[in-house]
Amino acid sequence: MLLVIDVGNTNIVTGIYENEKLLNVWRITTNKERTSDEFGVFFITMFSNVNIKMSDIKDVIISSVTPHIMYSLIHAIRKFFDCEPLLVEPGIKTGLHIKIDNPKELGADIIVNAVGAHEKYTGPLIVVDFGTATTLCAIDTKNNILGVTICPGVRVSADALTQKAAKLPNIQIVKPKKVLGKNTVDSMQAGLVYGFVGQIDFLVNKIKEEMEEQGEQKEKIRVVATGGLARLVATESTEIDEIDSMLTLDGLRIIHEKNKK
Repeated sequence: MLLVIDVGNTNIVTGIYENEKLLNVWRITTNKERTSDEFGVFFITMFSNVNIKMSDIKDVIISSVTPHIMYSLIHAIRKFFDCEPLLVEPGIKTGLHIKIDNPKELGADIIVNAVGAHEKYTGPLIVVDFGTATTLCAIDTKNNILGVTICPGVRVSADALTQKAAKLPNIQIVKPKKVLGKNTVDSMQAGLVYGFVGQIDFLVNKIKEEMEEQGEQKEKIRVVATGGLARLVATESTEIDEIDSMLTLDGLRIIHEKNKK
């Protein structure tokens, strides 16, 4: 079995694969103070709940955008699984060519999502990840990552609004019935949800135009969304074609397959 771990700024998502089948998924809060033994307790508890033995895990792959947590996590993998984890970092085989100024600075999460989308879907792609940051990544038919757009995430924007405006409350991010709110909460929800829909659709259109200038056929470019709030935005978007909540975990599995030899 393969253990895949995606360390984000907000959450750590963990999954277990048996060949290509995803058996289980867990999500915990990213806590930079968590020790290797605390990670071990998490793994032991979760595995016991689904009757999987620690010894069943033969390989581990990790992608991370939070460097401070990696020492404890890697030590936990070595201690509790007795194996060396494969890390998504410069030099790893992905099957993609990164056409940006400094390929080493491209986030591991963006790379993993790009690999997953490239393997699972055909044609030129735009991958939209609704995480702590919202990212849009363009991939052409020649296996090139052409570039990336990075925006504040929906939750980050909501938190900033609450922190900077004294009279605005913390709100649940859900889609209101109308764009024009009749109270503060509805008004904030409308601005966040529908505002992000408009932002994504505009950016996707502009990216498609730039990809078309580089030889891609605009009508063949597929837009794949992933991340915690993907479904909320995608239900209103006119540009998103696919919602794939497991894209990151699948991308990790695919990268492991490319590197396991």
